[in-house]
Amino acid sequence: MVRSTFHAFTKNLEVTDLRWMPEDGFSVGRLRIELLSGLTVALALVPEAVAFAFVAGVHPLVGLYAAFLVGLITALIGGRPGMISGATGALAVVMVALVAQHGVEYLFATVVLMGLLQIFAGVMQWGKFIRLVPHPVMLGFVNGLAIVIFLAQMGQFKVPGTMVDTGHGMGGGEWLSGQPLYLMLALVAATMAIIWIMPRITKLIPAPLAGIGIVAAVVIFTGMDVPRVGDLASIEGGLPMPHMPFGEGLGLYGTALAPFTLETLYIIAPYAVILAAIGLIESLLTLNLVGDMTNTRGGASQECVAQGIANTVTGFFGGMGGCAMIGQSMINVKSGGRTRVAGIAAAVFLLLFILVGSSLIEQIPLAALVGVMFMVVIGTFAWNSLTILRKVPLTDAFVILLVTVVTVYEDLAVAVVVGVIVSALAYAWNNARRIHATTRESHTEKGAKVYEIHGPLFFGSSDGFAELFTVAEDPEKVIIDFADSRVVDQSALQAIEAIASKYETTGKHVMLRHLSRDCHRLLTKAGHLMVDSDDDPDYELAVDYSVRTGVLGGH
Repeated sequence: MVRSTFHAFTKNLEVTDLRWMPEDGFSVGRLRIELLSGLTVALALVPEAVAFAFVAGVHPLVGLYAAFLVGLITALIGGRPGMISGATGALAVVMVALVAQHGVEYLFATVVLMGLLQIFAGVMQWGKFIRLVPHPVMLGFVNGLAIVIFLAQMGQFKVPGTMVDTGHGMGGGEWLSGQPLYLMLALVAATMAIIWIMPRITKLIPAPLAGIGIVAAVVIFTGMDVPRVGDLASIEGGLPMPHMPFGEGLGLYGTALAPFTLETLYIIAPYAVILAAIGLIESLLTLNLVGDMTNTRGGASQECVAQGIANTVTGFFGGMGGCAMIGQSMINVKSGGRTRVAGIAAAVFLLLFILVGSSLIEQIPLAALVGVMFMVVIGTFAWNSLTILRKVPLTDAFVILLVTVVTVYEDLAVAVVVGVIVSALAYAWNNARRIHATTRESHTEKGAKVYEIHGPLFFGSSDGFAELFTVAEDPEKVIIDFADSRVVDQSALQAIEAIASKYETTGKHVMLRHLSRDCHRLLTKAGHLMVDSDDDPDYELAVDYSVRTGVLGGH
């Protein structure tokens, strides 16, 4: 039974190559690039995970464990090699209210449910619907996320230790000023310069890693008094251990466990749905973006399942959950990471930092990591979108700007949904305006008038369709020819019935001609056609169909 269920699941799910490194691409040089790329990503993950943990109002290790577990599992079984996943700000801002009201154990329970929902979405192959996201929405998503990444680095320009718990995560804090600020800016600029120059000198070491290493060495050996990773929080810890968030009593970090009751489900379900949606949207859009950069294909539904499994496991190991990270994915790709080895290496290096390397990692200046992320922002932002705004249709330009703004001020999921809705409405409006008709006398029915309909008949064009006919002036027999049209939805059926009823009340008769196979099937199912024929859908014979009125209540 279990075997047959698993076989049915894998048959439905298109699984991409799960090898760590494809045979035709293996070499010592390739392995070196993948490992160094993973190390670079791991270094960039540390401050991000800690910062997002602060945003969510949880212990830094909750963010670090999430980065390790989600990153490792998605690297092993994700839909596209090269992607990096971990704790993200888009999810953290949703979690903060839950943590503030109910505690971190409810967050762990929510992450488990979030993961199960994502697995369900993958099994149902809902990942394919990411294809419905238009290109203007993708541009807006990329630009908005680049701005979000940039703004997220601003917190590193505050005096360490001055941020306070606002009840909605960590906030406030004093900005650096004077010499500390100038020194911070100089180190950021130096890191960016190294990253820009390094590829022109050698490609043996990823440029971001060289930037971090050189700047860190200068700061450590000169003893510069600048903010370092350790000033954010200590990253020292042990292995993530299995933990059951449900039950009675106290759990991790001294907070109450979440009772395994319906009341708990009512509390966590809304958050789980929102987190699952945001996580999948960001992951699938990142999957497409990485695919465009690496010229590779990947499985959207497989990525949904991988994200779901990762979050389910993370919830049972005391992690805050996560999704794909566009910033770290860009670092990986630009550093040469192309296989699953880079993602696995990043997760393993991150765990080693927590277990044995915390004292060294905590000495890295934040300026070096900020410089790396600023270069990611420059590389991520679609600068060409600024020039094409004047060249594309006004609606598309509006969508690009709208999605960018909503991503920055709201969140990614809302921005993408708004962008898709606006794009869909614009498409519907443009198609609604296309419907028109030409009239002529019938060649087969003496005295009959033929309306040749052009353009799709659907909810947006149904009113325009009704205005095409002059019922009072038409002869006793009217033929509506759909050779250049399509009957799409219930509104179209209602429109056909309504116009037929108008002719019927005046003692006139309406016939339908040249229905395509899908239109024929739709009208037959609704019960509109008086005669069912297989000839007309193939256009072998010009069969006319009478219309049965009163089916949908049209008068």
